[in-house]
Amino acid sequence: MICRFIAEHRDQFGVVPICRVLTEHGCTIAPRTFYAWLARPLSKRALWDATITAVLASYYVERDEHGRRKPESLYGSLKMWAHLQRQGIEVARCTVERLMRVNEWRGTTRTKRVRTTIAEPSAPRPPDLVDRNFRVDRPDALYVADFTYVRMVPCFAYTAFVIDAFAGTIVGWEVSTSKETAFVERAVNHACMLRSMQGNPLRERTIHHSDAGSQGGFNRSSQHLAVAVSVAGRRRPRRGFASRGSCGAGC
Repeated sequence: MICRFIAEHRDQFGVVPICRVLTEHGCTIAPRTFYAWLARPLSKRALWDATITAVLASYYVERDEHGRRKPESLYGSLKMWAHLQRQGIEVARCTVERLMRVNEWRGTTRTKRVRTTIAEPSAPRPPDLVDRNFRVDRPDALYVADFTYVRMVPCFAYTAFVIDAFAGTIVGWEVSTSKETAFVERAVNHACMLRSMQGNPLRERTIHHSDAGSQGGFNRSSQHLAVAVSVAGRRRPRRGFASRGSCGAGC
C-alpha cells in the first residue's frame, strides 16, 4: 500500500522526498525498497484484475462515435457478472463487485417503484382454498394470477397474467393502463376462453389463487374471485366469493 502511494505521487513530489517525509513520520521506507517493488513482476491476481478491469472499462468508460456507451453499461454488478459468464469469461462474482466498487462503476437503478399490491385491512377475508400448496397433479387444477407493471415513456402499463400451476405456463393475460377489478377479471376470463378454444374447456373444479391487494378486488393472498365464462366463450363475469364458477373456475 505504501509503495502504491509513492507510485501515485512520485511524478509530483519525487520518490526520495516522499520516502524521507514518510520516514520522519514513523513510516520507515527506503527508495530502493520502492524500486524493488516496482521491478517485481505482477502477481496472477493483479494481472487478472487488470484484464477484467479492461473488459469492464469497455462497457462503463468507452463510447462509440456518437458518444454513447454500450447498453450493458446500465448493468449492476450482478447482471454484469452474468453477462460476462455468457460471454465465456469465467470470473467470480465477488471480483466483478470489487472492481466495480474500486472504479466507482454502478448500474442504473429505478428512481421510482410502483406498488402493485396494496393491502386493504377492512376488506373481507375469504378462506385459503390451496393452503399455500401450489403443487397439483393435473392441468387446469390451479390457476395463479398476479400483475406487474411495465415502464412506458408517458406512463406505466399494467400486465395481468394467469399461470397454470401444473405446467408453469401463462394461459391468460390482459394489459391495462389502470389497476382495477375488471382488469384482473379479464385475464382470468381470457384463460377460460383460451382453454375452451383449444378444445379443453374447464369442466372440473379449478381454483383461482391471487396475491393480496385492494386493487383488483384481491384483499388477501388467498382470495378467490368467482368468474363465470360460458363454454362458447361469451364472457359473463360474476364477482363474489365461491368455490367454483360455471366454467369450473373455483375462485
